[in-house]
Amino acid sequence: MRRESSTVVALVGEVGDGLLAGLGRSGNVSVARAPAAGGDQPGPEQPAARSSWEAGALAMREAARRSSTYVIVADDPLEDLAAAWQAMWTVPGGPEGAARFEQRAAEALAAWRDKRFELPDYYLVPLHATRPRRVAVAGIADNPGQATRLLDTLRSLEHGPWWPPLDELIEAARRFYAGGLTETQPVPA
Repeated sequence: MRRESSTVVALVGEVGDGLLAGLGRSGNVSVARAPAAGGDQPGPEQPAARSSWEAGALAMREAARRSSTYVIVADDPLEDLAAAWQAMWTVPGGPEGAARFEQRAAEALAAWRDKRFELPDYYLVPLHATRPRRVAVAGIADNPGQATRLLDTLRSLEHGPWWPPLDELIEAARRFYAGGLTETQPVPA
């Protein structure tokens, strides 16, 4: 667990520069991003593209340098893993989709175990079932008031237990399937 004084919130999904700029105008919010990948030609020291955990690690390091109450990070270290999980469930995901998920899971888990990245304090949207008090849903449709709604969401974040180890989160993702949600819901009378 990190010990910075700021609360780091990963904002995931379609995040535009306008939204980030609007959030950054708030006095108690700053925005941390990973530097752009590869301004020069790719080489052995600089790959053509970086994985999401690498971009997330760079953004989290930048967030650690900030002293605002909230630091918004738009580079999710688990983005590739989440995309592979989602693709696994699309038709026709098949065995290739599951294999791609497992490959991304192994990459992220190895980097996390090597302490190359940490999870943010909160996510705005994913992983809700695993740590509901660590994930907030903010209506951020593309309109002029989205930054204000997101700031309201930041003010309402609840305290709760810290994230479980990443391998437990990945195992929960392996066992989860969308159809399982209806099995746990009560039948209407």
